[in-house]
Amino acid sequence: MPSLDVSDRALAPEVRGAVGQVLDSDTWLPLAAAHATRADALTAGWRERKAQGEKHAVEDFLFTYYPTRPAQLRRWHPGAGVALAPGKEGTPDDVAPLLAERADWRWHRADAAGRVSLDVEAFLADRGDTVRYARELLAATASRPATLGCFGLHEWAMVYRDHAEGRDHRHPLPLRLGAQGTDEVVASHPVRCSHFDAFRFFTPEAVSLNRLQPTRETQPALEQPGCLHANMDLYKWATKLSPAVPSGLVLDAFELARDIRWVDMRASPYDVSSYGEAPVAIETPEGKAEYVRLQRGFAERSAVLRSRLLEACERLLG
Repeated sequence: MPSLDVSDRALAPEVRGAVGQVLDSDTWLPLAAAHATRADALTAGWRERKAQGEKHAVEDFLFTYYPTRPAQLRRWHPGAGVALAPGKEGTPDDVAPLLAERADWRWHRADAAGRVSLDVEAFLADRGDTVRYARELLAATASRPATLGCFGLHEWAMVYRDHAEGRDHRHPLPLRLGAQGTDEVVASHPVRCSHFDAFRFFTPEAVSLNRLQPTRETQPALEQPGCLHANMDLYKWATKLSPAVPSGLVLDAFELARDIRWVDMRASPYDVSSYGEAPVAIETPEGKAEYVRLQRGFAERSAVLRSRLLEACERLLG
């Protein structure tokens, strides 16, 4: 479903923190309602499973590794530089309580006319370091060509020799090739993981097999736009930059992360057939070709979102 949010590309106030666009309630109330409906649809499965005490080895990742709650996702923000106003002059206005509530939200303010907008200076006082780091990381990642030869072996390296060492797997799913077959795939392929937050979950026996040794400090120097996990993390950065970015961008990033997560697990050593999904058998030439094709598509989708997030950082920092 395409975003119904205010276009973040259209919001570029000349002075940092200035209001560049004013929306009356006839405009912003339908946008907020449409956003909440979209968010509810995206989180319905998680909410239903949580109420029933059920787990999902693939989709729960979006709510456990990335700890943004459904209630936060459904709250609509137009982003920095946009003020929400009461109804048009001379018409009845019953949205004053809604605006008053928004004015009490963190990093928001109301002006003398009752219009509510993001207090950019207050946001940067608290989150300025995060915005600056995000800008550095996003720009560095965007500047590099996509590397497409990792074949998703990071997930395999996370279970390498687990059985031999008596350890439990990370996910409650069977291994598609069994323990020995999984270990043979890792041992017979070059491991080229550039993403620290994947590498840090490698088993001790797999760490030395990786051609890179990423650290948190080297993340801006190593992150590249072909990495599935780097592209999933656009959702993380969108939430960290919220409410200074339009909420439609946050949901766009969520949808991308969800789609990537499914491919990440289909290409993993786990058997996801119980969810009705076929594997991307990266141990075969055909599987490798399929993985690269999907990886390239995600890199193209991610480039658009990364650019939008980077532009939002630039506007915030002036």
